[in-house]
Amino acid sequence: MCGIVGFWSTKKSEVTSNALHAMAAAISHRGPDDSGIWIDNHFGLGLAHRRLAIVDLSPAGHQPMHSISRRHVIVFNGEIYNHLEIRASLSDHPWVGHSDTETLLAAIERFGLEDTLKRAVGMFAMAVWDRVSGTLTLVRDRLGEKPLYYGLSQGTLFFASELKAIKECKEFDAAIDRNALALLMRHNYIPAPHSIYKNIKKLLPGTTLSLNFPSLKRGEIPPPKPYWSVREVVERGRLNPFIGTDAEAVDHLESLLRQSISGQMLADVPVGAFLSGGVDSSVVVALMQGQSVRPVRTFTVGFREEHYDEAPHALAVARHLGTEHLELPVTACDAQQVIPLLPSLYDEPFADSSQIPTFLLAKMTRQHVTVGLSGDGGDELFAGYNRYVWAGQIWQRVGWMPAALRAAIAGVLTSLPPRGWNKAFSAMSHLLPRNWRHANPGDKLHKLAEVLAVRQPEEIYWALVSHWKRPSDLVMGAIEPATVLTDSSAWPETPDFQSRMMYLDQMTYLPDDILTKVDRASMSVSLEARAPMLDHRIIEFAWSVPLAFKIRNGQPKWILRQVLYRHVPRSLIERPKMGFGIPLDAWLRGPLKPWADSLLHEARLQREGYFDSEIVSEKWKEHLLGRRNWAYYLWDVLMFQAWKESQS
Repeated sequence: MCGIVGFWSTKKSEVTSNALHAMAAAISHRGPDDSGIWIDNHFGLGLAHRRLAIVDLSPAGHQPMHSISRRHVIVFNGEIYNHLEIRASLSDHPWVGHSDTETLLAAIERFGLEDTLKRAVGMFAMAVWDRVSGTLTLVRDRLGEKPLYYGLSQGTLFFASELKAIKECKEFDAAIDRNALALLMRHNYIPAPHSIYKNIKKLLPGTTLSLNFPSLKRGEIPPPKPYWSVREVVERGRLNPFIGTDAEAVDHLESLLRQSISGQMLADVPVGAFLSGGVDSSVVVALMQGQSVRPVRTFTVGFREEHYDEAPHALAVARHLGTEHLELPVTACDAQQVIPLLPSLYDEPFADSSQIPTFLLAKMTRQHVTVGLSGDGGDELFAGYNRYVWAGQIWQRVGWMPAALRAAIAGVLTSLPPRGWNKAFSAMSHLLPRNWRHANPGDKLHKLAEVLAVRQPEEIYWALVSHWKRPSDLVMGAIEPATVLTDSSAWPETPDFQSRMMYLDQMTYLPDDILTKVDRASMSVSLEARAPMLDHRIIEFAWSVPLAFKIRNGQPKWILRQVLYRHVPRSLIERPKMGFGIPLDAWLRGPLKPWADSLLHEARLQREGYFDSEIVSEKWKEHLLGRRNWAYYLWDVLMFQAWKESQS
C-alpha cells in the first residue's frame, strides 16, 4: 500500500525533483517506509512514490519501478493478491525481487496492460508510462478501493492518490465546485467523477485513462475506458444464473471466500482484522482463523451508549473463535479530538460520521499490525442493508394506497420526534416481535414517512439514500448534477427492485462512501486495509445467485449467514443490524454543541455565501430543541464548514 503522484507538463522545464518531492511529501503517511522519483526530461513527465512496504520489504520493491526492457515505468498503490499465480505463468522471467509490482510490470510487458488487468486480483491505483508509444495510462481497481485524482490546468496534467498532493502544484486551481457541494448535501459524500474542486476529477472504478503528448498540448483529456463493469457483471449473472442447490451455493461461496482470504492474508508484515461481531466481519475472521496457525489479532471499538455499542458482540465472537482480541472504548471526548483532523484526513469534505470511529479503530489497529482485513462489501453484495428488505415490503404494502392516504400516515409518523418513538419502543420492547426490535426505531419511522408519498419504488431508494432532499435550494448558486442514481438508462436490467438498489449502492455508496472512509482513515496512520468480500470473483458469483439466496423469509444475507453458521453459533449473531454509527444527535446537543454553534452561526453562513442560512438555522434550532433529529443533515454542512475553515 502506497501513495502515488505525478505530473506531465508541456512546459518541460517545470518538471523538477523539488516539485515531485513536495507532492510526495504531502502524502508521506501513505508510505512512510521509502520514497522515490523519476523524471523523463524529454517528455516533461515526472513520477513519484511513497512506499508502505507490505510484500518484499527489500530495496527490490523500490518505486518508481522500471520493466526489464526499460520500456515501462510504473508507480503503483495497492496489492495484487494473486501475483504468485501470475508469476507462475512468467517462469522464464529474470526476477530481481518478489514484489507484486515487479510481477505486474513483467505481466504488462508480456501480455499488455488490459490483459494484465483482467488477470489481476486485487486493489490498486497506478500510473504506467510507455516510452515507446509515449502514453501515460492511469488505472483504478474494479470497485474503487484505491483512490486516484487527476486534473489538467495550464498545460499540465497532475494526478495523485490524495488531493493534498495535487494542491502542491503551482498550477492547481482551488475553485470550489458548488454543484459538487450540492451532491455532498444529498449523499454525505461527493460521488465520482466529481470532486470538491471544479478542475479535479476522480478516476472512475474499473477504468483506465490514457493520454499522449498531442492531447496534453491541446488541453484535452479523453474519457476513461472501462476494463471491467459492474453493469456487465449484473447482466451476465441474470443471463447465466447459478442453478445448484442451496448447499452447493453455500459451499461455493465458502470456497471463494477462503480463496480470497487466503490471498489477502499473505504479507511480510503482521496481519489482523476488524471485528464488529456482525455477519460480515465475523465471516472474515472465522475463515482467517481457520487458516492460521496462531490466534488472529482482532480489533473493535465500543461506545458507552448502548444502542451503538457492538463491542460485547465482537468479544463474544472473538472468544468463540479464539482470537487475540483488543477493544477501544470511544467517548464524546475522543470524537472531539478527532474532528479537527477530519479536513486533513479526507482532503475534501466528507460527511459519513462513522469516519470518527473508523479512524480511531485504524489508529488502534496500526499499533499492533500493518494490515487489517475488513468485512466491507458484504452488505452491498448480499443484501445486508435494512432498506433492501424494507423498501420492497413498503411498496408491496402501500403502493396500492392513494397518495393522500400515504401522506396522512406520514404525518402521523412524524408527529412524534424520533427520540419519542425510541422511548415508546423501548418501553414496549418486551411485547414486540423480535423482527420489530431495531436500534433507533424513531429515525427509521421518520425515514418511512419520507418515502410513503413516492410514485414508484425507485423513488423509495432515492429518498432513503438522500440527506437534504432539495440540495440545490440549500447551496447557493448550485445545480445538482446528474449521477448514475438519476440516470436510469445507465442501469442494467434486473428482475427485482432490490437488485437495482444493490447495483446502485455498488456503483456509488460503496466506493465513494464506505471505501473512501476506510482508505483515508487507515492510510492516515499507515495501515493497509483489505476487503476480501470485494474479490471480483465473489462479486460475479453474488450476481449469479437469485435474490432468494440473499433475502429469505425476510432475513438479509441468507447465504452469507449459512457460511458463518458453520463456524459461529447463530445465538452470537442473530440480532438487529446496528451499523457502525455514533450517537451524533446527542453529541451535537451536548459536547459538540459549541463547535457546531460556531460553524453554523447564521451571520457566518450569510457572510461566506455557500448555504441558505435560514434553512440551516431552522434545522439547527429544531435539532437543539429535540423536535427532530437533523444530526446527519447538519453533519453534512458542518463537514464542509470545517473543511473550508481549514483551507484558509
